[in-house]
Amino acid sequence: MKITSNYPVLTLCALAVLSLGLSTQALAKTQINALFMTQAAYSESDIRAMTADFTQQHPDIDVNLEFVPYEALHDKIVAARGAGTNGYDVVLFDAIWPAEFTKFGLLQDVSARINPEDSKKIFSGAMSTVTYQDKVWGLPWILDTKYLYYNKAMLTKAGITTPPQTWQQVEQQSEILKQKGIVKYPLVWSWSQAEALVCDYTTLVAAYKGQFFEQGKLNFTNPGAMKAVNYMKETLDKGLTNPNSREYLEEDVRKVFSNGDAAFALNWTYMYNMANDPKQSKVAGDVGIVPAPGSADGAVSAVNGSMGLGIAKASQHPDQAWQYISYITSQPVQDKYSRLSLPIWKSSYDDPKVQQGQEPLIAAAKQSLNVMLSRPAIPAYSQLSNILQQNLQQVLQNQATPDAAMQAATKGAERLR
Repeated sequence: MKITSNYPVLTLCALAVLSLGLSTQALAKTQINALFMTQAAYSESDIRAMTADFTQQHPDIDVNLEFVPYEALHDKIVAARGAGTNGYDVVLFDAIWPAEFTKFGLLQDVSARINPEDSKKIFSGAMSTVTYQDKVWGLPWILDTKYLYYNKAMLTKAGITTPPQTWQQVEQQSEILKQKGIVKYPLVWSWSQAEALVCDYTTLVAAYKGQFFEQGKLNFTNPGAMKAVNYMKETLDKGLTNPNSREYLEEDVRKVFSNGDAAFALNWTYMYNMANDPKQSKVAGDVGIVPAPGSADGAVSAVNGSMGLGIAKASQHPDQAWQYISYITSQPVQDKYSRLSLPIWKSSYDDPKVQQGQEPLIAAAKQSLNVMLSRPAIPAYSQLSNILQQNLQQVLQNQATPDAAMQAATKGAERLR
């Protein structure tokens, strides 16, 4: 009887198992979770395309993307606090949240990760978005403000040869357009009881040289702030502003303007190329854009609507998260996707490829991005915003006078300090 040894077979099996284990380890990926918003600035398809390019260059990192409406973004970040492996690694945050997020420890301090030479190449307004108490909490990604859009064909039909240079001229030209029956409601805004309303209000406060603080205390009854809210109410009372503006967000404004139902609109950067796209706009080719005007000829007004990308405090993969953030905020990537959101990099604005097809937008941006007014940077900003939204809506709905509403807003703000 011949005895056959199993040793060679067992050895081969063991080697195969060992080899499989090593291969599995080699193919193992680190998954990071990233939270973005669904409206304004970069489109979801743009973000997915950026991410696909990133993962192709970093095959060891897998990025799980989640998109929510802007209105849900803040609460999603707060709710995920301390979630560890089930939470977010990368989060998109608004310029007004770092004070609150710092107080409650929601973001990682990335000051040591920032290259000082790179930060000098970025607009100071963009860097201020991610800076609080002399620490940096992320990288700016969306550098944005609101511009005044106008329908060139409507203005020409009304005999208006130049776009308005002041908010008073916006009102005067709107009256002409309405009187001539060219458009029922020349003006459309995003005045729903949401952050969009505060952004429009802030733009007008900037225009009328108002301020949010007096002697270190929040105050919304100073002359400039009152002129802003009075202007809003006056355009409604005169039938110049579409009354549905009180329920509109930015996308509603874009759709109304793109449908040819408004002559003027205040909106973010992303609307320019979308309103000029004949596939989704009836007014493509007739879209004009200028900086939001001031209260005097030659002056401009702007709100800081920028946003940054940060690493969540509970992230288990901060290095991979930073790699991803660094990639999608880099100049080559931002230049490539500059049709819906303009780059944070100063030199990009002189790049012919970035300028091509959106020269009027770039010209407006060069003026606006240097004068952006920030909304009040306080830890209790979310509560403050709600107070402002409610009181502004009271005025717009004719439920309170501007004086009474803004006095109430000031008193409400005092309780937050």
